[in-house]
Amino acid sequence: MNDAFLSIPHALASVANSEPHSPARLSVLALVLLAASLCPADDRPCFILLMGDDHGWSETGYNGHPYLQTPVLDEMARSGLRLDHFYSGHPSCSPTRGSVLTGRHPNRYGTFSPGWSIRPKEITIAHLLSKGGYRCGHFGKWHLGPVKAESPTNPRAMGFDEYVSHDNFYEMNPPFSRNGGPPETIQGEGSEVTIDETIKFIERARADETPFLAVVWFGSPHEPYSGLDKDLALYDDLPQSLAERTVRLTSMETGKQTTRPLREVLRERYAEITAMDRSIGTLRDYLADKGLRDNTLIWYCGDNGSPRSSGRVTTPFRGEKGLMYEGGIRVPGLIEWPARIATGRVSEVNSVTSDMLPTLCELAGVQTPDRPLDGISVAAVIDGKMTRRPKPICFWAYPTKRVTGARPKPKPYIAPALQEGTTPLVKEMAGKLTRSFNNFHQPEISEADYAGPRVILDNRYKLVVDGSAKNPMNVELFDLHADREEATNLARSNAEVTERLSGQLRSWQTSVLNSLQETDY
Repeated sequence: MNDAFLSIPHALASVANSEPHSPARLSVLALVLLAASLCPADDRPCFILLMGDDHGWSETGYNGHPYLQTPVLDEMARSGLRLDHFYSGHPSCSPTRGSVLTGRHPNRYGTFSPGWSIRPKEITIAHLLSKGGYRCGHFGKWHLGPVKAESPTNPRAMGFDEYVSHDNFYEMNPPFSRNGGPPETIQGEGSEVTIDETIKFIERARADETPFLAVVWFGSPHEPYSGLDKDLALYDDLPQSLAERTVRLTSMETGKQTTRPLREVLRERYAEITAMDRSIGTLRDYLADKGLRDNTLIWYCGDNGSPRSSGRVTTPFRGEKGLMYEGGIRVPGLIEWPARIATGRVSEVNSVTSDMLPTLCELAGVQTPDRPLDGISVAAVIDGKMTRRPKPICFWAYPTKRVTGARPKPKPYIAPALQEGTTPLVKEMAGKLTRSFNNFHQPEISEADYAGPRVILDNRYKLVVDGSAKNPMNVELFDLHADREEATNLARSNAEVTERLSGQLRSWQTSVLNSLQETDY
């Protein structure tokens, strides 16, 4: 290829005075066309979005965990952009995953909680980048609808060119659907298998000299837990005091709930996190070896806070998975992109999973959808030029009984048969070892639709409404700069801020409910 390019100027000069249709002129034109086809004309960045399953903020070495070994994430935190105030779009997984793909809060399209599917009319980052010339692939946990071929919300239907995915979470030897095919068991540790498939996808994009988006959603460290012997051995010396506590979680043997000593559970959980960390290292090494590392943006985060089965051993935050306090929604956030992030930095700007779509669109030169978005581009944070977020972040756990308990029962958005999952689970749900999904056309909106735990997060202040089931209709205001533990309620002493944020939260909910009524389509 180099010889062809070197000969072009001389060939052009020699043919300048030749006849218009002479063999010499035609030969040169053919040479130019060949060279153009060989030349990588697209120098836009590639993107890899990585997400751990139930991986909370405190469960990394770089955030000071006393036991966990996460050397790869720690290195990314040192060399890249550490987002210390990064949030999942929801305190549970399916909704957060929807926010990544759409840039919109999941309540806008009825993905209210785990097991609620996305709607087929949503526009995803894969739709947008595919149209912009990117090859898009999804690998690992999907959990936004079944991954079978006939599902209208499988990864391919939602814009991905190819996928190797599971309806829900997975453990060792994961059963994945490849592009909608029947589940096939792939032998190996779950995170390693997921990265192996991702690398094969990148190889195909590299061979075609095509920029790519790889969305990689690990099954770890979601319970039930397991681990390779070499990873379990790293945690043989956890404090004996942890054995005196017990936690409830799924049994790996029966798929039902069981009670186990916390020390045993954490040994397995930490082994899964270390294996996931090592697999991310495998991916980074591959990118470096193939000359792709510099211009590939890797963005890692969790999908919600750590679950109750993690035992709250080290977290400084209030709450856990499923709650609107920091322990439920604040998660690890890391961006690595050597071409644009030359040295390690730490950002305290609030950012959220809904920001991923508008950020990637800006970096790829692709237009965002013409419908309400809740995320913003944080490209300026990547460049160190944004120190304050221009608009708040809102969170909301919609009261799903408003839909499931409505009479007459609302019409399903998708035919129930198409919402039945096929990839096997270890965990028994509704009497079966597969996952099925819901989504409904929304009933008429009333005042009761504004209920449910909800939050508005300004640059400094966080307003929490109905945050605790023990104290519904409670309003709490926290100054996170001074009180990250959310221990001091300022709602009465700072009534002006409380009133201002309450009004903004209500206006945002109205916008979300308009979307839920399908006005955006």
